[in-house]
Amino acid sequence: MNRKNIRPTTAQAETKSALQALVAVVDDDESVRTAIGSLFRSMGFRTELFGDGERFLGSPKLREFSCLILDVQMPGMDGLELQLRLAAASHPIPIIFVTAYADEKARARALRGGAVSFLAKPFSEDALLEAVQSAIDVETEN
Repeated sequence: MNRKNIRPTTAQAETKSALQALVAVVDDDESVRTAIGSLFRSMGFRTELFGDGERFLGSPKLREFSCLILDVQMPGMDGLELQLRLAAASHPIPIIFVTAYADEKARARALRGGAVSFLAKPFSEDALLEAVQSAIDVETEN
């Protein structure tokens, strides 16, 4: 993730304030998970961080999340399986996939499953912020 100083715009704040949005991050790489969480907290978002899909599914805040930033490849349950489980449970959380392994089949499957965005690591903060704002817009419409 490329680091630079960015802040939410007024238009973004009007869509849903950062203080109202709760962003979940599920990534087995602790450094990525922590960096993404720090980025969004620095912009006023509330965040919850999870090292795997099982912990995310067990969260008491599961129905409160505005969006989910989700790694594709993780030990145990991968991101695509988590997406399927959420869909099967009728939990329509907007998902932004992030991956170090940009596989076109995985990308197509994620987007077919309703993902808002699919970003290859390393990605810019601007690209991630834009994807999260799009996800929050989707969540607000539902």
